[in-house]
Amino acid sequence: MTGSRHATIAAPVELTGRGVHSGEESTIRLLPAPEDTGIRFVRVDLAGSPAIPADLDHVRGTEMGTSVGTDDEAMVHTVEHLLAAVHLAGVSNLEVEVHGPELPILDGSFLPFMKAIEEVGLALQEGERTPLRVRQPFTMLSESGARYVVAPGDAFELSATIEFDHPAIGRQFGSFRMTPDVFGSEVAPARTFGFARDAEVLRQRGLARGSSLENTVVLDDDGVMNERLRFSDEFVRHKIGDMAGDLALIGRPLEGHVVAERPSHTGNIELARRLVEAERLAGEGPRIVDVQKILQYLPHRYPMLLVDRITDFETGKRITGIKNVTINEPFFQGHYPGHPIMPGVLIIEAMAQVGGLLLMDTIENPDEKVVYFMSLDKVKWRRPVTPGDQLVFNLELLQFRRGICRMRGEGFVDGKLVAEAELMARVMDR
Repeated sequence: MTGSRHATIAAPVELTGRGVHSGEESTIRLLPAPEDTGIRFVRVDLAGSPAIPADLDHVRGTEMGTSVGTDDEAMVHTVEHLLAAVHLAGVSNLEVEVHGPELPILDGSFLPFMKAIEEVGLALQEGERTPLRVRQPFTMLSESGARYVVAPGDAFELSATIEFDHPAIGRQFGSFRMTPDVFGSEVAPARTFGFARDAEVLRQRGLARGSSLENTVVLDDDGVMNERLRFSDEFVRHKIGDMAGDLALIGRPLEGHVVAERPSHTGNIELARRLVEAERLAGEGPRIVDVQKILQYLPHRYPMLLVDRITDFETGKRITGIKNVTINEPFFQGHYPGHPIMPGVLIIEAMAQVGGLLLMDTIENPDEKVVYFMSLDKVKWRRPVTPGDQLVFNLELLQFRRGICRMRGEGFVDGKLVAEAELMARVMDR
């Protein structure tokens, strides 16, 4: 990647080929995009040219590839090859015009997309890319049977083991630090693969209709039907590339080491969501709103302002806010001075203030409004909060009608639930 700056491509580029599953001809145009737009696909062959953000919220399928979409019609299939190349080339803003339901498979590898980006080059943009850093190790077993171990690291590193009962594959292991150079030379040329015995069944299900020896490593009972392999372990290298493409849907660079046993698209997407959720619970996300802006929206002031920053926000849906608990909090002077514990009512008050910020960014003319909380329900305190803790509040808007809303909130310290409640509030004129 080119430093940590945001970037788009310097000029448009076009690629044409068949979709590996649909078998349909597909043309895509990669276009420069403005700052803060992210990666998005535009189905220019559909009425209204619907735009589909390349993010985890828009994943709609993981069978034999990853699909994104906004509904059952506005979808794009097999996005992982392009996304791996785009992400590892350092592109953070890009518009992809698509004619058809699926991206072209080209030669079955990631390399044609990587070369297309290299040919036009990058245009650096303002702002720094904030990486998602793995802070704590964890393991995850996917519903697909894939197993993942994630550990902190100072770079993006992927390792994988695959095993197939076939003489050309057997058990293979690969591990790569995913820099642009390493990806381009060691992973990007690896092609997708499949078994000849499965071809007819897949085609009857509407899959692999565009697969051929020109874009897929095909295996019969004895070996590889293609002229040659590009690597002796081309199979595991391609699986690692697929992991990179699926994890690109996080939308930010990843710093950490992911080790996978029999990775799958389903497992990769589950892992991506787990990584995002782990960051939210740890309060490690980029600072979206700091205390200066919070002061513009909330009427509270010291010592009653209990929100320090906002790290995740989706208008009308959810918000994540942070409260850093220090020994200098005025309530510790009289609340168990020898054994300071944050009062439970103030934990809920901090939760409510975060919820108020969610509402104030949902309504019109927020400077003229104030939020009054009407009731609490299902309040539970799970464990004490003490000086040095960082409270992370996640609130979800359940209902908002005629100025009255219901929210569900949870508070975490070090990823462990410490408090939860349902809150009802009314938005009124000041």
